[in-house]
Amino acid sequence: MSTGRILEGAGCVTWWGFGPARDLLETCVPRPQGELNVLLVGSGDPRHILKTISGLKDTESLRVWVMENSMDVVARQLLLLYVSLRDPGSMGLQEKTEVFLELFGNSQVRGQTDTTLKQVAARLSAWVTDSLDTDTQTHPCLDTTLLKLKEQDELARIFTRWCRPASAPPCMSKLWDARVRQHLGTRYDARSGCFDWDLAMKLHDRGCAIIHKQQYGRWRESGVAFEMREGLYSVANQTLLSTRVFSRRGDKMGVRGYWGDIVSSPYLSFGVETEDEELLKTQNNQHVKTAQDVSVANVQKLFKSLSARGHSQTSPAGEGSRTLPDESDAGEEQDLTSRQTELMNLRGVRVTFLSLDSLAKISTKGKFCRLFNAVYCSASMVHHLDSTLRQTMAPDATLIVELARYLLDLSKEQEASFATKVSEIAKEAGFVAAHTRDDAAYAVFTLQQDG
Repeated sequence: MSTGRILEGAGCVTWWGFGPARDLLETCVPRPQGELNVLLVGSGDPRHILKTISGLKDTESLRVWVMENSMDVVARQLLLLYVSLRDPGSMGLQEKTEVFLELFGNSQVRGQTDTTLKQVAARLSAWVTDSLDTDTQTHPCLDTTLLKLKEQDELARIFTRWCRPASAPPCMSKLWDARVRQHLGTRYDARSGCFDWDLAMKLHDRGCAIIHKQQYGRWRESGVAFEMREGLYSVANQTLLSTRVFSRRGDKMGVRGYWGDIVSSPYLSFGVETEDEELLKTQNNQHVKTAQDVSVANVQKLFKSLSARGHSQTSPAGEGSRTLPDESDAGEEQDLTSRQTELMNLRGVRVTFLSLDSLAKISTKGKFCRLFNAVYCSASMVHHLDSTLRQTMAPDATLIVELARYLLDLSKEQEASFATKVSEIAKEAGFVAAHTRDDAAYAVFTLQQDG
């Protein structure tokens, strides 16, 4: 998928996905026995991870393998998973939901949320440092030990930057406005009409009528998608800042800014689908509830399923965690215990992050042979798929590919052409279309059996 001007609205870094959360094992029939393994390539956010965990049976275990094309995105994934795993005793459901959605989809957050971000970033920085020192994961559910040392160093630097932003940080509102100006060009002065057109003629036409005009317009104008409480949303969300490298006259220059989506919206991940009919009620052909309401309900439902499965990690000597040597400083031991006990340990669930360049290499490693029961690939990463992938797929495995349905800068002809290209890539890689459900946001394939 080109990242040229035609997709400037989608940005060059994927802070959130372009389709609703899916249980990636839902189409695995018959359900495999033993540990289930899922690979996510470029998912951008933890929506599929949370949804897949929520669909697990009590007796099932799951290992999720995550690849992203940016360490900034890996850092965000870890942050959002950390917040998701906060024990109910350390953070209530409502507060957790609000913090999660603000950090997930807002260019600017409340001061209280920024304080929480700094606290979590400090803990994550210490986690990564612990992993570097001991080469073991510091929590049973989150594993960064397979990242390269330089990638772990970069993670630590990102978390430190979140804790201690620059003394004169860039103004997020100006960064956002600069992107909108660049994207709209001469249409900038009529931007309100452009926003309304994209909403009514594109998102609503694609089944997202739950996204209200006022909320979508506010997000397009300012980057603030979720306002669940009264208060000032005025502190830059550090997790949405990254560096983009530009070439000018042969010289390369890194520019710090907001380089993510400014068109499709973060409502797509959690806010456009629900099984609760009450949330879909209409009055005078208008939805009574909003995409924010649906996002809150869906995220709370996912968090409740995590709580039902999880329990506090009450001892640093738990399975897969680091055991401090006897001579360790008592203060360090207390700090590590504190970091672990505020998180739940989800029984039989583990999320492992892989190096950025590992997709081309995993087919040559024995431990990945016929391992994955499901593989997810984003629209921006589908060009990396090839026939070597089938060597890592278990029998009856499924391949789920994000389509271009919600890339609003594409025409319907370009959207259809992309879907055709995805089918061709999947076929060349040894997969056939699976007609398991009517899903316009994703293409689902199964591994073609030899013979």
